[in-house]
Amino acid sequence: MLAPFRGIRYARDRVSGIANVTSPPYDVINGGILDQLRAADPHNVVRLILPGQDADASPAAAAAEANPAAAAAKANRVAAGLLREWLSAGVLIRDRMAALYIYEQHLPARPGRDDSSCLQRGIIGLVRLGSPESAGILPHENVMPGLVAGRRELMAATQANLEPIFLSYDGGQFPDATDTDAMPTATEVMDGVADERAPLVSITTEDGITHRLWRLGDPGEQAAIAADLSGRRALIADGHHRYAAYLQLQSEMRAAGLGTGPWDYGLAFLVDSAAYPPRLGAIHRVLPGLPPDRAAELAKAAFTVQDLPAGLSLDDARLRLAEAGREGPAFLLAGGPVFRLLSHPDPVQLAGSMPAGTSAPWQGLAASVMQQLLLGRVWGVTDSEQDVLIDHDAADAVRAVTGDATATDIAERGAGAAPAAGGTAVICNPASFEAVIGIAAHGERVPRKSTSFGPKPRTGLVLRTFGPSD
Repeated sequence: MLAPFRGIRYARDRVSGIANVTSPPYDVINGGILDQLRAADPHNVVRLILPGQDADASPAAAAAEANPAAAAAKANRVAAGLLREWLSAGVLIRDRMAALYIYEQHLPARPGRDDSSCLQRGIIGLVRLGSPESAGILPHENVMPGLVAGRRELMAATQANLEPIFLSYDGGQFPDATDTDAMPTATEVMDGVADERAPLVSITTEDGITHRLWRLGDPGEQAAIAADLSGRRALIADGHHRYAAYLQLQSEMRAAGLGTGPWDYGLAFLVDSAAYPPRLGAIHRVLPGLPPDRAAELAKAAFTVQDLPAGLSLDDARLRLAEAGREGPAFLLAGGPVFRLLSHPDPVQLAGSMPAGTSAPWQGLAASVMQQLLLGRVWGVTDSEQDVLIDHDAADAVRAVTGDATATDIAERGAGAAPAAGGTAVICNPASFEAVIGIAAHGERVPRKSTSFGPKPRTGLVLRTFGPSD
């Protein structure tokens, strides 16, 4: 399930600092963070993963390009050229031998913000691509074709996996119960290395998370990890669009008559959820074309709509949302003079809005209720990249409809997108990990961008290329 590879890493003596050349995943970078990353170091990996927003190919220039496809292709060629240049100049170096990489993230408790600390460890390696049945990798979320195409084209141009997808598996259950004590589990090997050996990299990023990386080149330890993971299934926690791009690129290579090759594998970060339970956050929606008063009035036909007190903070409003969510799907509308709480969807309209053949757990998921009942039936809005924008941060979503030009998801909102002042933001509760696992195991997928697993792996610590010389 997980194969070693010759990782590509930044040379410590060729950059201002390893922390300064890494970034969050491409789809959670807003305009302000993008500027900070570019300013931190001229070799920051964001210039590879979001080349269309590079200083040398500004969003305004990209928006003015008469042919968007040509603009995207040009940006991807810029990224490919930078990658070759940095490898040639020794800014990026390739490990001599194939290895797996142990990766740890630690976020200490922050009084007043997050009272619990978080430790996550996993293994970075290559996963074999294929169907859920053959590869054992389970998607749980739908994707948007345009975003998949964008990631695939960047991979093809750079001949690289610039960011790992994030996979979660249950290491507490053995796929084959025979002789389970003969060899250590992958988690035991990983924890032993992390507890006893000095890390290759140790940095703390601007969000307070400490990242540590170890190189695991010992064939015996690699074999123990491979043996434990063999036969297990993993859930895609983050990176559905990138995984779909992996599969599309593989299909293109085979259709071109190239047969098997490095495109049969993709870069992944694999975490044992039994040892290191993931955190699930919510992902929110912004509807630029829907006035908030109109949204609330229409919602009364299918939901209980409550105006929350004037002057209530977003944090307090979200506490009300969380409390309502314990009784069933609930949402918070922002953009008007007050927050509005939507709860207790009408059961008859709810049933009538659901697609035939979907399971009861899928129909009860808040994301499904939002997509099918609230967006589709009540508001008459098709869930598209143009009409329904995505924000991972609730405060950013609220600011987007109150006049500030904040767009958390640059990749989905597009370069040069106008602020959505006057629109409606829908603030959501996070789904439960158990619900997501159950739906994926049933072979179903939740609506696109419904879950935000964390902490997300930092981009730029380990890259992988798959060109002719690799």
